[in-house]
Amino acid sequence: MAHPKPNLFRYFNSSPEVIRLAVMMYVRYPLSLRNVEDLLHERGIDICHETVRFWWNRFGPLFAGAIRKRRMRDGKLSCERWHIDEAFVKVNGELPYLWRAVDHKGEVLEFFVSKTRDKTQALKFPNKAMKRYGRPEVIVTDGLRSYGAAMREIGNLERRQIGRWKNNRAENSHQPFRRREAAMLQFRKTKSLQKFVAVHSQIHDHFNSERHLVSRETYKQRRSAALAEWRAIAA
Repeated sequence: MAHPKPNLFRYFNSSPEVIRLAVMMYVRYPLSLRNVEDLLHERGIDICHETVRFWWNRFGPLFAGAIRKRRMRDGKLSCERWHIDEAFVKVNGELPYLWRAVDHKGEVLEFFVSKTRDKTQALKFPNKAMKRYGRPEVIVTDGLRSYGAAMREIGNLERRQIGRWKNNRAENSHQPFRRREAAMLQFRKTKSLQKFVAVHSQIHDHFNSERHLVSRETYKQRRSAALAEWRAIAA
């Protein structure tokens, strides 16, 4: 006999709808905790910004994990072509690197934070992604030499492609996070960075309907479907 799923909101006084809305607003849009507090107050919801912080820390990873499982189950993630890129992020005065792998549609596959971008890290990151998704047909990177050494070691050198504009998919995937990073006034700990990137990448991709590529009617349908699916995931 199957046991019923536990109620995630059992010990919270606020309704699940309010919690879902607060988490979505904070993670999806470039808003501060106090911005979310003020916007909810305009809707008659009186909570503290620290409550918003607690909610996203508590429920954000759970919602993101559910989204990832559903995307993998529905076959929305592809191994046809991967784009890998790294970018530095300022964390408490230091500059660790945020690695990101996306497929040819721009869907985030994997992410990784490291202090360096040498061969060891360039080898560790693709291995982590391939362990979960399998070996891609093509891997597109920039001209960083660490990628070449890593691809040679794992036997993917012939599948690697380098080009001036070929890796725009990965570079553009950093932009939503950069906007979100500016609203948060940087991060204090590397662990917090890793956690937020994991949540943000999944929720952003879930609501990304590529409105500049489709008609208004198609965009409205996709937007409604994404919102309905979000409510079901976070129920």
